[in-house]
Amino acid sequence: MITVPLHAIAHARTGDKGNRLNVVVIAHHPDVWPVLTEQVTEARIAALFAHRRPTAVRRYLLPNLHALNLVIDDVLEGGVNAALNLDGHGKTLSFLVLTLPVVVPAEALAAVRATLDARAHRP
Repeated sequence: MITVPLHAIAHARTGDKGNRLNVVVIAHHPDVWPVLTEQVTEARIAALFAHRRPTAVRRYLLPNLHALNLVIDDVLEGGVNAALNLDGHGKTLSFLVLTLPVVVPAEALAAVRATLDARAHRP
């Protein structure tokens, strides 16, 4: 087992609407899907965003996509149009999610690395 940041095994897409952040975390390889479901929990995401005091964190599993959708309420300082800090929204906060440490079986991490290498060498 190896501890890595979430970005080593997944990527994220994000959006924000009002004061709600929506982050989709997508596994780079199906072998790490169980890691996402077991370790990227509502409680861990709430703790990660504790400094922003979220009022709710909901997680929706998307097993056919090997992804999960995180909906985090009240972490955008009132929303993009209301906040003075434009860097604290959407894409920037998805990088915070991707810093979450996860424990991954070595074989699954090897599968992810092989997939990423193959993508990098496509013609």
